[in-house]
Amino acid sequence: MPASALMNVMQTAARKAGRSLTRDFGEVEQLQVSMKGPANFVSAADHRAEEILFTELSRARPGYGFLMEERGEVKGADATHRWIVDPLDGTTNFLHGLPLFAISIALERDGELVAGLIYNPVSDETFTAEKGKGAYLNDRRRLRVAARMELAASLICTGIPHAGRPNHDLYLRELRAIMAVSSGIRRTGSAALDLAWTAAGRYDGFWESGIKPWDIAAGIVMLREAGAYATDIAGKDKMLETGSIVAGNETIHAKLLKLLKAADARGPAPVKAAGKTASKAPAKTAAK
Repeated sequence: MPASALMNVMQTAARKAGRSLTRDFGEVEQLQVSMKGPANFVSAADHRAEEILFTELSRARPGYGFLMEERGEVKGADATHRWIVDPLDGTTNFLHGLPLFAISIALERDGELVAGLIYNPVSDETFTAEKGKGAYLNDRRRLRVAARMELAASLICTGIPHAGRPNHDLYLRELRAIMAVSSGIRRTGSAALDLAWTAAGRYDGFWESGIKPWDIAAGIVMLREAGAYATDIAGKDKMLETGSIVAGNETIHAKLLKLLKAADARGPAPVKAAGKTASKAPAKTAAK
């Protein structure tokens, strides 16, 4: 399907930034790397790609606002449009030489996500979607969510909370619940690619919590245009606000939601209260 004028703008920006990332990926050992937080690295490549995307998208659509991983929110003269951009989703993969990372660009119009692009410059796969126009791979193949109805036959993808992220215990309960009934669990390290691959039917379902709007905005458009259901873990359309997402066809989505809600309801294991004798000893020690 020929790309629209809007999608041409998005693809041009993504491919230019992708060429910069590909060059840096070829010299990954020599990258200047800074640390932004626990296990959350930001490279010089990330900043260069973001600068290219900001410049290209601003030139093509003057006045549009931005929400970007490094810049944060940038107000535009046109308050009805906002780009939501991740210049390098899968930074840790990138820095370790794993070719699983992507550029993610979404367009929000009057608060509604209307277009999305996810581009892996190493594999040269471009996933695109516009509201009401469907989702495509490399402008040729129409994307359709997988049709499997049973979790026992389904391959489910997830994101694992790393150091510095909360709710490890909750995630482990969720993982146990889904491991017990699915044919397999995968974790790639790029939420943007995970959502694109779910839209393409490579995965049957996906869930993750604690993620940012720029990680999932483009993927949400893609999933919906591929016929998938996508909500937050509460089953609401508040993914960008809550930072959680569950996706799959109607049946798989419903089954994942049920398992995740049950895992959340179980809560952490209760802690035994200390006996009278045990409770007095620390107080004496503290008083010394």
